[in-house]
Amino acid sequence: MFTSVLMIEKALTSADVEFVTTLHGDEDVAFHVLLQPRGDQADRLLRAIDDVALGELDEAARERETPEGAEAKGFGERALEVSLQALHASGSEASGRLVEDHPLDALKTLVGEVEADEVIVLTDPHYVEEFFHRDWASRARHKVGVPVLKLFSHSKV
Repeated sequence: MFTSVLMIEKALTSADVEFVTTLHGDEDVAFHVLLQPRGDQADRLLRAIDDVALGELDEAARERETPEGAEAKGFGERALEVSLQALHASGSEASGRLVEDHPLDALKTLVGEVEADEVIVLTDPHYVEEFFHRDWASRARHKVGVPVLKLFSHSKV
């Protein structure tokens, strides 16, 4: 069985589930999902810039309405549960956890614990971070010791 660590920042959509579960054809894949709840207010500016770059001005204006930090934990727990249920419904093995500390440290630890074959980072585009190679996938490639695949979410939830 192939083992993938799937790093996400929001609930998986049905299109996302189909995308990740078909990457390896007919091979059985066990997913270990790591969900990073929204960060602190310092991340808000980068998200707003990304929204503007994507032409989503309404989203940029609503960034203040979205819970941050500790307030986002409940949303993260629900998003993780929805994602695990969707993966199970597709016939995949799946377990998961929220990121409690630094995302890349949590990712490296999980990769080692489950002896992962790969990491899939599935997020919305983050143009500012990606331009400077500060996004999770770029930074993980130097830290986890397994192949890292960067994919974009199919739609906003």
